[in-house]
Amino acid sequence: MCKFDFTSILDRRGFDAYALDGVGSNRWGAEPQPPEEGFDFIPMWVADMNFPTCPGVTEAIIKRAQHPAFGYFFPTDAYYDAIIRWRQQKVRGTAASNPNSAKEDGSKPDRNAEQNHPHAALRREHIGYENGVHGFITSAVRSLTRPGDSVLLHSPNYVGFRSDTLRQGRYCVYSPLQLDEQGIWRMDLEDMARKIEENHIRVMIFCSPQNPSGRVWERKELEAMMALLESYRVTVISDEIWADLVFPGYSHTPLQDVSPYAKQHVLAAYAPSKTFNIAGLIGSYHIIYNDDLREQVTREGSSTNYNEMNVLSMHALIGGYSPIGRDWLDGLMQALGQNAQFAADFVYTELKGVHTAMPQGTYMMWLDLKEYLASSGRTLDEVLRTGWRVGVGWQDGRLFEGQTNIRLNLASPKSRIEEAFDRMKQYVF
Repeated sequence: MCKFDFTSILDRRGFDAYALDGVGSNRWGAEPQPPEEGFDFIPMWVADMNFPTCPGVTEAIIKRAQHPAFGYFFPTDAYYDAIIRWRQQKVRGTAASNPNSAKEDGSKPDRNAEQNHPHAALRREHIGYENGVHGFITSAVRSLTRPGDSVLLHSPNYVGFRSDTLRQGRYCVYSPLQLDEQGIWRMDLEDMARKIEENHIRVMIFCSPQNPSGRVWERKELEAMMALLESYRVTVISDEIWADLVFPGYSHTPLQDVSPYAKQHVLAAYAPSKTFNIAGLIGSYHIIYNDDLREQVTREGSSTNYNEMNVLSMHALIGGYSPIGRDWLDGLMQALGQNAQFAADFVYTELKGVHTAMPQGTYMMWLDLKEYLASSGRTLDEVLRTGWRVGVGWQDGRLFEGQTNIRLNLASPKSRIEEAFDRMKQYVF
């Protein structure tokens, strides 16, 4: 039995939760509308979780807050050590021993094992604080490209990548992902090569694991992609904030680890925010091994003086990246896996004309309504509004370059997910 609670319904109303308090507003322009009387709202649109965070996070914040001074500070050794330890131990969703430490018998570590170890070369100087992944991507795009340049992305893709690119006066070029016969999303390397040549692309924004499809890329796929990008001398901005949220049977491979070229030409972003549901605390970080690229991006990010760490977010990271954080994450992934399996099975058996691929990671699900819309004569807008009226707070997939798609957040107690899908069957489809 899991020792952490992923079944109780957490009331977030009035506690700084835009997923609930933002319903019916117009801040982003795509918020769900409030439900009709008699239906409570089930938040499935904003990418945060409806679970309480890891106790290690709250305990670390409370302990620090007991000292009544919050002045200027520098990141501590404990902060950097926690990141290095966490990133190096994250293998196939479980902990692994540090290959740089001696074995129990005093012998030296197996160097072959180190080659397969994530971020084996990671050191403090490779890590840099970021107020958020958006700020990091913005800084990287601005420092690596010129106004008018094009940037390569996959589609569907996370909506923020588009705005991070367009707001800098650059253009987005999309290479569509393809579903294979097994229902697995795949990259189209030939299409990527064509888009790179036609648009003289020098930079790609990549997402691993992929949002919104939930795809966890295999190492051989990443190796093939990086071989292609190396042939065109393309640099990659890799969003890996979902790296910890991988279901059993799958393994997140840091893109920087797949080749010497990748290590020197991939700029990676990570954060504890998705892992521990602490996006409101703000606190991401980059890993950049190339000294020149790291200096460029850091200089750009510091130019507006915005990129400064919050002392409580530092302690939250340390509290999460801990043994209790690992135990909590194992319980979380068990709960999310059950939700994802239920949802995929429900779509397959109960929602005629609606399709989805079983996610391999993240807590998002990507519904495809193309067949349903064609057979019913309804529009995607009509379906979205019908769901909102009965409290199903799903999200318009067109924001993510999916013209007949809806994105769902499955990070709620299973009873809430079951209720949402029951309402879909009874009132929507």
